[in-house]
Amino acid sequence: MHSPITLPNAVTIATWGIVSKDRKKRTAAWYPSCVDFRKTYYVLPNLFTLSCVLSGFASLALSAAQAGSEAESEANLYLAALAICFGLLFDTFDGRVARLTKTQTDLGRDLDSLADVIAFGAAPALLMYKWGLNHFGLLGIFMAGLYVCAGAMRLARFNVLSRRDQASGKAKPGKFMLGLPIPAAASVLVFMVIVSHNAGSYQLVSEGSTALIVLVLSALMVSRVRFRSFKELRLNLKTVGILLLVVGACAAIVLAGLEKALIFLFLVLAYVVLGLAEEVIFFRRRRAQERSELHTPAPEPAPTQEEEVLRELGAFDGDDEESEPVKDPLAGPRHA
Repeated sequence: MHSPITLPNAVTIATWGIVSKDRKKRTAAWYPSCVDFRKTYYVLPNLFTLSCVLSGFASLALSAAQAGSEAESEANLYLAALAICFGLLFDTFDGRVARLTKTQTDLGRDLDSLADVIAFGAAPALLMYKWGLNHFGLLGIFMAGLYVCAGAMRLARFNVLSRRDQASGKAKPGKFMLGLPIPAAASVLVFMVIVSHNAGSYQLVSEGSTALIVLVLSALMVSRVRFRSFKELRLNLKTVGILLLVVGACAAIVLAGLEKALIFLFLVLAYVVLGLAEEVIFFRRRRAQERSELHTPAPEPAPTQEEEVLRELGAFDGDDEESEPVKDPLAGPRHA
């Protein structure tokens, strides 16, 4: 037999029911039953970008580490160059992950630019200063700093042009980029260090050649030379021919017994030479196109919504009357 429900038991049951309902409401407010996992996709490209920042900081720490001997210093610089290579890998995938998951945002674009300044601007500059520019003293610091400034200007211009294309409704990425991309410039410097280390030498090129390479790369980043972006690459006969040529050149480097790291340096230098060659060949055509765009009259801006509302209310009627010529009612028709 069930025990009779007394008044204290009834009060306890009712109170527990009220507390349970209130707890369920609060839990539902804090933890919604339907979680939109789509929002978590926005974290993925930012994680790759932040990994690029971490790689750049690791390279800076290794380059700035105090070494007791030349061999230890060479080992630290080699590890610093490898850290930048990891940054190049992360920088390659963050944009592709963002496009794959359709999570391209202004925050990701600005974060990517800041990461590039650290990983491919400051880190390679310090690496080059410790590797071959420290013999110039203050002039070496100036040349390394000039590389960082040129990279920052290159990224700022890229962001301005990207926002301008987005505002004009241009959805597809362009075939060319204005100025040498900062990852390509950093790749040239990094693979120079890696090739020298694998060849068993601290520095294969002289200090003057290193300074000249840094200055040339800095000038190319802020120049108006157009380099291919390869974002609209299609599989055709021309593409297959270029790919076979590159593969043949890489195979020749391997068969010649040279360092395999020289392949990556060769590819980056070939990219830079290709941009310079196309600029020389198509210089006149591109400048004529730019002049025609400058002389083309810009379309009149469309009236804003406020101007349309004010015009409907008659706010511009007085201006229209002043702009029209006043006709004399006594004057007869004029004949040409």
